[in-house]
Amino acid sequence: MSTPNHYQAIVIGSGQGGNPLCGALAQAGLRTALIERSHIGGTCVNEGCTPTKTMLASGRVAYLARRGKEYGVQTGDIRIDMQRVRQRKRDIVDSFRNGSQKRLEKTANLDLIFGEATFTGPKSVSVRLKDGGQRTLSADRIFINAGTRPSVPKLEGLKEVPFLDSTSIMELDSVPEHLLVLGGGYVGLEFGQLFRRLGSQVTIVQSRGQLLVGEDADIAEEVLAILRQEGIEVLLSSRAERVVKSGAGIQLTVRAGKEPRMVQSSHLLTATGRTPNTDSLNVGTAGIATNERGFIKVNTKLETNVENIYALGDINGGPAFTHISYDDFRILRTNLIEKGSATTENRFVPYTLFIDPQLGRVGITEEQARAQNTKIRVAKMPMTYVARALEVDETRGFMKAIVDAESKQILGAAVLGIEGGEIMTMLQLAMMGHLPFTALREATIAHPTLAESLNNLFTHFV
Repeated sequence: MSTPNHYQAIVIGSGQGGNPLCGALAQAGLRTALIERSHIGGTCVNEGCTPTKTMLASGRVAYLARRGKEYGVQTGDIRIDMQRVRQRKRDIVDSFRNGSQKRLEKTANLDLIFGEATFTGPKSVSVRLKDGGQRTLSADRIFINAGTRPSVPKLEGLKEVPFLDSTSIMELDSVPEHLLVLGGGYVGLEFGQLFRRLGSQVTIVQSRGQLLVGEDADIAEEVLAILRQEGIEVLLSSRAERVVKSGAGIQLTVRAGKEPRMVQSSHLLTATGRTPNTDSLNVGTAGIATNERGFIKVNTKLETNVENIYALGDINGGPAFTHISYDDFRILRTNLIEKGSATTENRFVPYTLFIDPQLGRVGITEEQARAQNTKIRVAKMPMTYVARALEVDETRGFMKAIVDAESKQILGAAVLGIEGGEIMTMLQLAMMGHLPFTALREATIAHPTLAESLNNLFTHFV
């Protein structure tokens, strides 16, 4: 039997939204096609969360091993087997990816098609198959989950030098002598700290006056102090102007103020944002509207301006987190299969930056609250006040919560400390349940746990 060219639903991209969506549509009885350009799982499984956090675990082991004597544990010389670090990462990625692919292949009503999709109209796509063939498909509804890719900064000389991005850096088979990182956001900081712990000299160049520009200044300053404590050089308010080959390495011209500075390195990582994959999709042919950066415009129900075409995940320009992409799937499932009325309005956008110690964040920042003229109280407590953190000798960072002065509701929180993402999630649950901060302050929480710190946090208002 030949494969039909018309489907009730086509999903383009198998990221953390598209993957469960195509399964849900197929299980609801809709004849569905999933078109995937390269590999199942999208950025998260293949180039993002899964591989990076796997490698960060190796970096933390190296960090703890070097600190062994502080705990009364004597260790010998610490040596890094970068090929083993890489293979461990590859094995875990393969396991996640292959498991997902097998589940999809066994799903009734679902055709998995490997190839690159291009719109030929509002309800049709042409697929250049991985094996070299070509297919034209049409559908009643099309869902775009094609994601983003690392951006290439506009930097003089960059095309003439070898440089790394967040994908290629994970395939290195040896530790760089000196890693130069362009960008002071999540990607740059995680990789910068990782390779410092693996033995590289690391320099981070940030054009803005602080790292993590979306965070409060006190959070950014503490992160900066942590990185510098580990021996990472951080150049703030520094504009990269030109890069050239220099012997076997790379030389970057950086300007901070009037005087230029030359930074010599063995490897260069660009970590300056991501670009949506709308260009290869030819979305204009379908009449799909995008913003000035190429992200697809959607409403709160993830509908594009073209009827029966939806965009979910990073490509729609929303918060670029795996859990947000998955929530996009839940919204579409609720509305299209369960006949509900879910939207993106007022949803929580928690996230964790996996530097060490972690930064867990949810809700609004102090700066945002003050800009809204909200009457607030700020609770703030150093991790040195947390018994469990003292016991395991992980006391860097602090906890911070923004509360409404009248209702006592928690409006936002930042936890920069050991397992900060886990502690932040407890605060998020309180926010979801509309618990006043006093409920956490007075709660009986097991001792000695990190969560117990929430008793004390709300006794430290500044």
